This record gives sequence, C-alpha cells and structure tokens, in this order.
Amino acid sequence: MPGTPEGRLRQLGIVLPQQLPVLAAYRLARRHRDIVYLAGHVSAALDGSDLIRGRAGAGLTPGQAREAARTCALHMLSALRAEIGSPDQVAQVLTVSGMVSVAPGSADGAAGVYLASVLDGCASQLTEIFGNDAGIPARASPPASRNCRSAQPWRRR
Repeated sequence: MPGTPEGRLRQLGIVLPQQLPVLAAYRLARRHRDIVYLAGHVSAALDGSDLIRGRAGAGLTPGQAREAARTCALHMLSALRAEIGSPDQVAQVLTVSGMVSVAPGSADGAAGVYLASVLDGCASQLTEIFGNDAGIPARASPPASRNCRSAQPWRRR
C-alpha cells in the first residue's frame, strides 16, 4: 500500500466527499499552530444528499452503524483537506470522540462494547488511510440521546 494518506485513498478507491455545509456559527476545522481541531460531524451520505438516519440497535444494525461511522470519518477528512490542503500533512491522529446514538437497552455490556464497536468504524477507516502508527487514535465513545457527532484534533507535520 502506498506510504502516504493520499496514496492510500487512491489505492482504496476512496474519493473524499464535498465538505458538508456549516449550519451555525462555527468552523468545520480550526488550526492552532500544528494542531487542527475538527468540529463535530454527522454521518451523511457521501454525496451529501441526506443524513444516515436511525439509531444503533433500532433502525441501524451494528454493521450499518459502523459503516455510518466510517462515512463520518471521510466527511471529517474532507474538512481537514479543506483546512490544510492534504491529509499528507497529518503527522498523527490524536483523538476521536464519537457520540453514538444508541437505542435504549442496546449497549451490550457495562463496558459499552456496542458503542466501542461502532466507533471502531471511524477508527478503522482512519487507520486504513493513515496507517497503524499515525492513524490509531486515543478515543472515547459516550452514548448520545439523539445526534451522532465526532470531534477530531490532528497534529500537523
């Protein structure tokens, strides 16, 4: 597999979607020195036509929820590319916080295994693109009552 994130995107056949619109008073990405923070993103169809709707465990199977998290990661990368020009500028994915909308009673285990497995979709997408060293983030996956959001700081090279 090619050694750069852009090369990996090409090899995987991934075309990043257009950046999602900003719907309030915030930025999708904000750079401070060598750190880039990404605003919360929702899981939307890659063509931007609609949100991926449903709750994990009610309306979305675990596999569909993981795929929605992978799609969300691609939208985050689109905002990142718009801010810094190329994912090749990323030295390290630092953290992912994914708020997963889960139906009541769907979390299978006190440790939140279900939540973690959904967020694995995002983390595995980032790892495929940035590699094991730079792409595996620290992460948290608290449950959300309604909306799925992710925030992402990145350290620039």
